[in-house]
Amino acid sequence: MGLDPTFWLNRKVLVTGHTGFKGIWLSAWLSELGAEVAGFAHPPEHASPLFDAAGIAGRVAGHVGDVRDLPSLQAVIRRERPEVIFHLAGRPIVLEALKNPVETFTTNILGTLNLLEAARAAPDLRAIVAVTSDKVYRRPDGRCSEEEALGGEEPYSASKAAAEHVIAAYRKCYLTAEDGIGLAAARAGNVVGAGDFSPHRLIPDLVRGITAGRVVEIRHPDYSRPWQHVLDAVHGYLLLAQHLARAPARFAGSWNFGPSPDRPGWTVARIATAMVEGFGRGAWRPLPRPPGIEVPHQHLCAARARRELGWRPLLDTAATITWTIAGYRRLLEAGDGAWLYEQIAAHMRRQPAPPRAPRPSAAPGDLLHASAF
Repeated sequence: MGLDPTFWLNRKVLVTGHTGFKGIWLSAWLSELGAEVAGFAHPPEHASPLFDAAGIAGRVAGHVGDVRDLPSLQAVIRRERPEVIFHLAGRPIVLEALKNPVETFTTNILGTLNLLEAARAAPDLRAIVAVTSDKVYRRPDGRCSEEEALGGEEPYSASKAAAEHVIAAYRKCYLTAEDGIGLAAARAGNVVGAGDFSPHRLIPDLVRGITAGRVVEIRHPDYSRPWQHVLDAVHGYLLLAQHLARAPARFAGSWNFGPSPDRPGWTVARIATAMVEGFGRGAWRPLPRPPGIEVPHQHLCAARARRELGWRPLLDTAATITWTIAGYRRLLEAGDGAWLYEQIAAHMRRQPAPPRAPRPSAAPGDLLHASAF
């Protein structure tokens, strides 16, 4: 089943981390669905060009704050009275986490704890989707399903795994299905899309190098990851929240969102080459001595989401790169944000129609031209 517009229309939603890359895409989509969106986050940093171009400040009732500040979160939840909460606020960069472990652990663990504690006082609450990571697994190089043991041997993955334990405890003791609240953790693979300017990430590093006319040094070009477009991941979060609110006991728990198992995993080198070819300029080379903390290959089993939510990724890796290059071009060359909403609309046309509100059939063609969606 696809997204149900009647569920989201006028629904009061809180997004923590709405000024970050993924939070911007989620907030934009929620606003297109007619939800009343509030946000809680630091001011936009790396994603500020996307935040401004997409007009998020005019679509979201934004509150500036730190998730480590419980009273501020409690005040926002009292004021906004959300029915659905998406918790995306956190420290998301593996190499940055190595440099700042205390900030990483406190933000990702204490921030999650504070959000859930504040949510206990939300009188109209029906669902929480807490976004963690595909790196929470003890053995991330296997084809990880939700039942695999949690682990984490560096600050980012360890802090996200610890946050999952906090989520599980609150799901059992406080934010329970018996009280009509669905609480779930969402683990997505490596998310790709236009507008990301975070440091130490493959696509943003390539875009910065291509636009500056310099050769980009790439870590571990022979490694592979579960690449997926940001809209596929966000679509999963929205579907999960919709199901959680309607059947909390059935849909509570942890959920993976990743590419199809029959899709060949692209290496870092193949992604980098596709980006250079798509932009028509630029070059890359291997970093001589890359850090050795990353596993060579990561896989994610999303069979549960396919089976129980009816979710599947709608863009293959080639289409993901095409859409990403198209968005960056318009953002960087014209400061245009309309492409983001065009991509949301194009993605929705590919989704299966909900029973009560059938949609037109998808437009033909898998890949989109760089100038139109």
